[in-house]
Amino acid sequence: MTATIEELPIPESMDAPGGDDFARAIEVGNIVEAITYGTPDLAYEPVEELPYYRDPFHPQRMLVARLDGAIVGTARYETQSEEDADTAWIGVYVLPEFQSGGIGRALAEAVEELSRAEGRTKVVVYHGVQAGAGEQLASPTGFGSVPADDRAVRLLLARGYRLEQVERVSRLALPVEALEDRLVAARRASGPDYALHYWHGPTPERWRADVAVLGNRMSTDAPSAGLEEPEETWTEERVIAADVRDAASPRTRTVAAVEHLPSGHLVGFTVLSVPEQAHRSAAQYATLVLREHRGHRLGMLLKVANLAHLERVSPGHPSVTTFNAEENRHVLSVNETLGFVPIAYEGAWRRDL
Repeated sequence: MTATIEELPIPESMDAPGGDDFARAIEVGNIVEAITYGTPDLAYEPVEELPYYRDPFHPQRMLVARLDGAIVGTARYETQSEEDADTAWIGVYVLPEFQSGGIGRALAEAVEELSRAEGRTKVVVYHGVQAGAGEQLASPTGFGSVPADDRAVRLLLARGYRLEQVERVSRLALPVEALEDRLVAARRASGPDYALHYWHGPTPERWRADVAVLGNRMSTDAPSAGLEEPEETWTEERVIAADVRDAASPRTRTVAAVEHLPSGHLVGFTVLSVPEQAHRSAAQYATLVLREHRGHRLGMLLKVANLAHLERVSPGHPSVTTFNAEENRHVLSVNETLGFVPIAYEGAWRRDL
């Protein structure tokens, strides 16, 4: 039986027309990712995903594959408004029982054609894999690899994608032992010129301009190998818009930031995305220290501080998950010291259309 491929309109809300189909499509993606990453910890609920699909700075579209009307596969299509007209980020997800029937290939062809129709010249795919024995495809960065016999790896290679980078997916079990002692030690190591600030939810007005600077630098300072990820433009207005978008989700951003006291500006921050249900894992988002302030152990200070902040404002979560490029040895060392352990890997792939 041949699947039909169609674009799924993004609903105005989960209660609006199309909300049920959107929820099922997100569920399909979560099922597939739980298998590829080996954990359900990374799953987002439909009501948590919807605000990001409606983000004007990162507009997203969704294609679905149906058999007898039922959604059995999805494809995501994400772009970046204005700053970069060349790149699209895509992902294809097909339920295990419907794989090997050409549905994944049909979704890939459809979403790649959508990229061409919008004038994109480069497509980027992030795909999770489990570590395994056997032949490996090495990252050109010299750090990390993915199993060469993985079904999706073979499909990506056959479609003309090339592996550019490998990211490590790590999990930290909570609570962290002796966390307050670690925080005291991290404060001492960073020195007297730096002070911590915290917030849970919207960005304080005082720090919006500095957070915009950190957002800009996050898009340029994080290692992206040969992906050539585009620079993003952050302004105070965009920070406010992001806060409004986040307020539409039941998840909350828990932030620790560090101020350079002599200048009065923030020079680093780290963000956790925290679900409202205590039994679910928190997700580590951005962590950045400006290059000119590195060498003061501020990365460790920020991570420990935000974990302590999480325990104060939203205790009881079982874990934190994070993604880091394998070549980002400094951040991986900080994570390992805190107790993060690898649970999966993610290949970052590029195809020039």
